[in-house]
Parts: sequence; C-alpha cells; structure tokens
Amino acid sequence: MLTLSTRADYQTLLDAAALQAGDSPAITYLSIDADPVAVTRAEFARSARTYGAALRVMGIAPRDLVIIAHTQNLESIYAFWGALLIGAIPSLFPTLTEKLDPDIYMANMAELVHVSDVCAVLTTDDFAPTLTDRVGCPVYGSRQLLALLDESVPFESYNPAPDEIAFLQHSSGTTGLQKGIALSHHAVLNHLASYSDALDLSTDDVVVSWLPLYHDMGLIAGFLLPLIQGVPLVLMSPFEWVKSPAMLFRAINDTQATLCWLPNFAYNHCARRIRQRDLEGLSAASMRMFINCSEPVYYESHALFVERFAALGIVPAMLGVSYAMAENTFAVTQTLPHQIPHLDVIDRAALQTDLRAELVLDDHPNAAIKVSCGKPIYGVSVHILDRAGQSLPERHVGEIAVQSDSMLSGYYHRPDLDPFRDGWYLTGDRGYLADGEVYVVGRSKDLIINAGKNVYPQDIEAIINTVPGVHAGRAVVFGVADEREGTELIAVVAEVETDDADARKAITQQVRQAVIQQSTVTLNYVHLVDDRWLIKTSSGKIARAANRDKWLSERGSRS
Repeated sequence: MLTLSTRADYQTLLDAAALQAGDSPAITYLSIDADPVAVTRAEFARSARTYGAALRVMGIAPRDLVIIAHTQNLESIYAFWGALLIGAIPSLFPTLTEKLDPDIYMANMAELVHVSDVCAVLTTDDFAPTLTDRVGCPVYGSRQLLALLDESVPFESYNPAPDEIAFLQHSSGTTGLQKGIALSHHAVLNHLASYSDALDLSTDDVVVSWLPLYHDMGLIAGFLLPLIQGVPLVLMSPFEWVKSPAMLFRAINDTQATLCWLPNFAYNHCARRIRQRDLEGLSAASMRMFINCSEPVYYESHALFVERFAALGIVPAMLGVSYAMAENTFAVTQTLPHQIPHLDVIDRAALQTDLRAELVLDDHPNAAIKVSCGKPIYGVSVHILDRAGQSLPERHVGEIAVQSDSMLSGYYHRPDLDPFRDGWYLTGDRGYLADGEVYVVGRSKDLIINAGKNVYPQDIEAIINTVPGVHAGRAVVFGVADEREGTELIAVVAEVETDDADARKAITQQVRQAVIQQSTVTLNYVHLVDDRWLIKTSSGKIARAANRDKWLSERGSRS
C-alpha cells in the first residue's frame, strides 16, 4: 500500500495502482433498477487497456487532452484510466442533463475545447452527433470508440515522468469557462500517501460513494484513492442517490463499508428524506467515518444525522471532517479517526465585528458553534493572512493560504492566471487556526456554497438579466445560510417593469427556469421589486451585502 513510509517506491500512478491483485474486488457498481456489477482488479485492468488501445488507434498521443463527458458509469472510469495508460491527459466533465440548456452547455464545451486545445471528447452515443456539430475537435460515442479497437496490436503502457501532468480537475463554476487544474503524478502520489496515513487506511476498508467523478471529492476519495490502494469501491450514480438516498445505507449494510465522503447538505438530505421503512433491518455499524467535506460544516447537521440514524449504529465519533480543494489535489486537513471533531464555542459578535474567535460558554447569548476541520495532513502547511498578506496569530480570522507538496502545477493553458503568491495558494476562504486546527467561517467575496456546488452570483445575475420583464443590470443574488437544509440557499432580488400580479408570477417562473436550465442552480427565493428598490454603492455598483440585509430585514429574519 502507498503510505508515507513506502512513497519512494512509486514514481507514477500507473506503477502505484494495485491492479495486479487478480480476482480481488475493485469496483461494485450499484443501480436502483439493475443487479450490482462487480468488477475485479484484473477485469478493470483489461477494460482500461481496451479503452486505452481504442484511444491510441483514434490517434490520441501522449500529452493530448481528452474530455470525458459521460453519464457517470463504469465506462467513464475505464476511459479515464485508459487515457492515463497511453499518456494522455484525461479530465472528467459534467454531462448534459435535462436541467441544462443544451445550447449553452455546448457553447461552454466549445469554448473549453478551443482554449484548452482538447483533442477529443468522449460522450454517450446519443449525444455525440449533436456535440460533433458544435465543438472543434473529434467527438466519439461509446460504440464508435470501441469500433476503433485493433486487438491484433500489442498494448504497451506509456511511461510518464513523475512531474508530467497526470490529469485535470476542472473548477466547479456554474457557467462559462472552467479552469483546468493540472496535477502531476508526483503531486497526486504525495497526496494519496499523506491522506491515507491521516485516515489510517488499510486493505480492510471499503469505500462507498455516490459523488460525481468530475468533482475533486468524488475523483480522489471516491475513485483514485481506493483504486490505487487496493481498497474495494462501491459506487453509485449521484442522480439515483438524490432520488433514493436510502440506497447509500443499503450499500453500507450489504458491503460492510467503512468510509464515505459527503458534502454537508447530504447529512440533512439523508436525515429528512429517507423513510423509516427503507431502513428496516439495515446496519451502519461497520462505518469508521463519514467525512464532511466540500462546503462549510454545520454542527446542527452532524447532530441531526446522528440522532436520525443512531438506531443503525451511527455514533458521533464516526463523523469526521476534511477541508479540501482541487488545487491541493484534495484534502488540506483531516480530523482524527475514531474521535469527535473539536467544537469551538465562540462569540458570534466578536467574530463578525472584531474578526476574532473568542471562546465563550455554551449558554452565552452570542454563542456560535464552529466545527473543526482538523489539522493539516502531512506535507501541507496552512497560514491565515490579513489583507496585507501578513500571517495572523491563532483565533484571528483572515484568508486561508495553503502550501504543500501536492499542489497543482498550474491552470492548464492559462498563463494569465498565477495561482500562487510568494509560494502560497490563496484559497479565497476565510477562517482561523486554534490549537493548530483549521476552522472555516465563510467565503471571501461573494461565493455561495450550495449543496456542494460553487455558485458565483455574477453568473446567475447575468442569466436573470436576460429574462424579459427584468430591468437589465438590476438584479442581485446572494446566499442565505439555512440550518435546516445544512447549506446556503440562494436568493435573488430583481427590479421589474410591471406591478401586475399575474405578470410578476410569470416573470418569477421564467427566472427560475432560465437559471436552472443555464446553470443547474435552483433558486430558493425570488423576490421581485419595484424600480429603485436596490441599493447601489457610490460607484454605481449593486451593493450585494446591503441588499441582502435589506431583504432579510423586510422578511423579519436574519442570517
């Protein structure tokens, strides 16, 4: 197994992968309406070579970028690993769904293909003909790709250098061009070794995941980590899990799973959406950790989850936390296995006004509970910086900066973007350190984290401004923390040209529809107002925070 003590034995992901283990399980893929598909390591290796050979016949060469835009399934995984085997650079990308406007999706894909010099896009048979007409590179459906296979040609894997780019993770912006985060074999191996040690990972573990593979949490924790380490992976579609979240607990019960990564909203989703009758006879006592990751962690979500599923054997010590980002491959921090994450009870008023995390008693009128994300894993350093870029002492809030040996090489084909300042990656997140542990308190600027998705208000506002009846440039979007849902909800206030009730109802519907079609974002609140309702800054810009406060005040609520 790849650990800190064995790290020097491995040079690339290809020689680290435990694929030589014959009939031991690699992946079990679960579906609601089909029998489980069990794939051994030998079968995985054969399938990956098949896809790699087909890509090679297609003309894909080492260092060529290949986009994989399938509905999440085993084919996506085989294609990804097959591309690695021939030295290509694979990147998994969100697929087109019924919620997306196909023209906008394909326009964004065409821009990505152009800027990043994509050599091929792999997608579904149904979608390939349509996409072919819109992008400037070859597009292959599944049957077309496999038809290129020439089994008479012996297959030889490419031998990459450790510092070569292994794959790209694309940023999770809602619209427009996404940045390709380039990660080398060397960086990913460093990360997997450090993170495995932080988890006390062993071959007795079983990982269960519904996470999308185009997200860093899904790609690293829910695919590469178990594959490289020889740990069985139980995988399911994120679309099916959302509709039937109980399938996660059935999978844990049936496979004796031990590790699962979840964004914070998933704890609330499971607790509130799973029916009791769907849990009858199930047990989750095999679990070592559910790891909360990818969005701010709420104590209330953990408490709700433990209370709801205590009968299944879930206890507080099973709930871990990790602070992670694709630019660092994945995890920056991790709480200790078998230990309840530290809770910091601080003065909310001091946090907001003085940017200090001052400890108070539980019954203090301004008490707020912050959940620790744990200490940085081996090889990672974290500083908290003030606006001038100077390090702050513990319990002072500032921007979180990260330095590590598992960082991105850069943003692919974007020399205009320098991700580092004096060797440190500035995350855009705000937080503080206490006893060496990282606490995240919010996002710099205006970024909204909704159900594990990065939502940029400006992107959503641009969509809303195209809706007939909305005053162009007179819409504002902001996040509203919601403890019940365990995530930030999304609100929009827009000035409109009519005061007719029926007309406003129609505009509201059009706003919701336009946003979900063009960004996959669901608006929780749409408030239409008269001319001059919105507050502007002295420079004429929409004052986002002031308008948020005005909206909350009129609703008689606060964040």
